[in-house]
Amino acid sequence: MRKMNGKEFDNLVLFFDQMARTSWLSKVHEELVHASGDWTEKEILDVGCGTGRLLLKGAEEAKRLTGIDLSSQMVEASKENFILHGYGHKSTFVTGDAYDLPFTNNSFDKCVSTCVMFLLPEPEKGILEMLRVTKNEGKIAMLNPAKDMNPQNAAKYAEKYHLSGFEETALLKWSNVSTSRHRYAIDELTNLLLACHAKRVVHKPVLEGLALITTAEK
Repeated sequence: MRKMNGKEFDNLVLFFDQMARTSWLSKVHEELVHASGDWTEKEILDVGCGTGRLLLKGAEEAKRLTGIDLSSQMVEASKENFILHGYGHKSTFVTGDAYDLPFTNNSFDKCVSTCVMFLLPEPEKGILEMLRVTKNEGKIAMLNPAKDMNPQNAAKYAEKYHLSGFEETALLKWSNVSTSRHRYAIDELTNLLLACHAKRVVHKPVLEGLALITTAEK
């Protein structure tokens, strides 16, 4: 499994921005923010921030929001979105690698990541970096595809909830990529996080078991 590079995502800015605004992923983003705990006056980092849509969910409450993405074009789109929504003054977006986050230890109260760790050839490296930059007693929160995520089950979900057009296309695209990368059973992901010395691992199935929101404490 090869590691992807930023240029592969540069031409997908519009796709990922639209995907983040679909009814199903937007709702999951809200659930992840809630699961990660209160953002009020907190320092938040999003690893693989895309166009910043997840961070916007808690931008009003947070003290400072930082996003990092492998794609420089995603970073530029995030900056534009935050300026457009009036949060440019409390945000920072940088281009960088999930394997080597350019932040000091214990910098953030919460570190979040959606649809990213499952793409990494070695997800444990990304998780260790998330934990490193999170403050002691702080929390990390991730969204990953579950074992049941595949094109057949994604199509059944789309049919059940009458998803069509881009809403359906985006979900099926995610399911296709998931089958060639990483999908997780709850026990498997728990063991991975515990091996990285995370504590109090909690999972919440979403999309009727097609994906998992996972939280853990440092």
